[in-house]
Amino acid sequence: MAFDLVIRGASVVDGTGAAATTADIGIAGGVIREIGRIAAHGAREIDADGAIVTPGFIDVHTHYDGQVSWDGEMLPSAAHGVTTAIMGNCGVGFAPCRKEDRDRLVDLMEGVEDIPGTALHEGIRWGWETIPEYLDAVAAMPRTVDIGVQVPHNAVRLFVMGERALRREAATEEDIAAMSRIVVDGIAAGAVGFTTANTIGHRDAKGNPTYARHVAAEELYAIGEAMGAAGRGVIQLFNDFYRENLDDFPEVLELARRSKRPLSFTLEQDDWWPEGFWQGLLKACASVNAAGFEMRAQVAPRPLGSIQTLAGTIHPFVTRPAYMAMAHLPLAERVARLRDPAVRAQLLAEPDTPLSQFVMSVTPRAEEWGADPVAMLKRMFPLGNDVDYEPVPERSIWALAQAQGRDPQDVLLDQLLENDGHGLIYVPIMNYGGGDFSAIHAMLSDPNAMMGLSDGGAHVGFSSDGSFPTYLLSHWARDRTRGPRIPLERAVALQTGIPAQHFGLDDRGVVAVGRRADLNVIDFAALGLEKPEIHADLPAGGIRFLQGARGYIETLLAGETVSAGGALTGARPGRLIRKTRG
Repeated sequence: MAFDLVIRGASVVDGTGAAATTADIGIAGGVIREIGRIAAHGAREIDADGAIVTPGFIDVHTHYDGQVSWDGEMLPSAAHGVTTAIMGNCGVGFAPCRKEDRDRLVDLMEGVEDIPGTALHEGIRWGWETIPEYLDAVAAMPRTVDIGVQVPHNAVRLFVMGERALRREAATEEDIAAMSRIVVDGIAAGAVGFTTANTIGHRDAKGNPTYARHVAAEELYAIGEAMGAAGRGVIQLFNDFYRENLDDFPEVLELARRSKRPLSFTLEQDDWWPEGFWQGLLKACASVNAAGFEMRAQVAPRPLGSIQTLAGTIHPFVTRPAYMAMAHLPLAERVARLRDPAVRAQLLAEPDTPLSQFVMSVTPRAEEWGADPVAMLKRMFPLGNDVDYEPVPERSIWALAQAQGRDPQDVLLDQLLENDGHGLIYVPIMNYGGGDFSAIHAMLSDPNAMMGLSDGGAHVGFSSDGSFPTYLLSHWARDRTRGPRIPLERAVALQTGIPAQHFGLDDRGVVAVGRRADLNVIDFAALGLEKPEIHADLPAGGIRFLQGARGYIETLLAGETVSAGGALTGARPGRLIRKTRG
């Protein structure tokens, strides 16, 4: 046979943003060999008439840094057409790491990314200290997706400065030189870039700020300049500069100029300042690119927030003493108690017990913690089988309670008790400031955007954003009714050709002759999301949300079918990416 596989009659959306064309695709040796009308036969053939073919999706913002140690399946990403996942974002990760610092980095990841520390302690198979050794450990396990590793600032800082990093002391010139060497050596060994973050929301499991919080700009400039001198790697950062002012953004611009490396930053609309600075950040990004540098905004296709359920880690009553007294019980017993009228009355009447600022800010009595409780209740929505992430205001808990003449807390508790305690409440926190997706549409349409922020592998107990790739196509290119959509070709490019170019992954990201056969064959009319569900399948019995997808006919990685009909096949052709952008 001339080909291992021929995909016939597909509508090819090639990842460049160009209009779709109908063609056959011939694959041999894991590479696309021919596109067009193919007369030769393949050892296997897929009739893709009526389907679309896209490049495999490249998820640039995941946190699988611990999960890669024990997991070859790489869910949730592998269920959503992802064939390349980039981890080590936001300055957190597990290398470099001395043996005595392992618990500290676990605490940091647990606090910042809501990955159960018990799962990390049991699941991570430590066997490295340096970044090259970590890369070798990641490379040792075959997977359903290719993995790219970035060097995390917090781990580097702890490795170099020890206790002084925990106290967030200023780095000396010698410290900065050592950090720069570690970053450059890590990239030379195959890491794809360097990441950092400066945000009030990132704290370790004990509530302490991250080690790289408020570091001097000169520390970042020196690391960036070292990367520039080496001529390799990208830079990713997450800051709070979009919230109240742009004070930090000039430093980001200067980092891009000094490093001369491709840089991306997370961009969100802060819902408490909906007309805030996100638009100004896009303009600043455009000016940097116009000056000959490369900067991209990582944007999300839907709000960032939480999914609250009795089976998860966060819900509106988790702070009530009556609930705290039963929190250790199995779900069925908790549900039975919460259905007892006396327990219910006590729960709804009693005050909250303070927990973290984030948890308190999403409770019905949020005014005690710096938020407007009515505004919060207007941003809480039942999440049903329709999985509506752009709900109309009339569907909010507040609106439902007003229409029914009931206390909103009653409505909240009833929603949580649905489906034997598996009822879901969706709480958008970012990107929903106007009550719709107008800001998201502007971000996705910006020429300097690429999709990011899925946090695959992170925030496992209160979100399921690893499903972003499926949602970007199904909602934005087909289903949206509350405003304009975006072209299918744009939705595909945002998570294929654009990130491939940014990271210098010139062997993938586009359907073209000579590129790897990382491909999705999709029944676009059927593409959609299942309702998120809690699974207790992490090490040590840890729980996580997983969200299935429908409509994926096959997902191929280097020509091998890793997923078919919505189920993993058992194939594990995924490897570590060691090629970095020069």
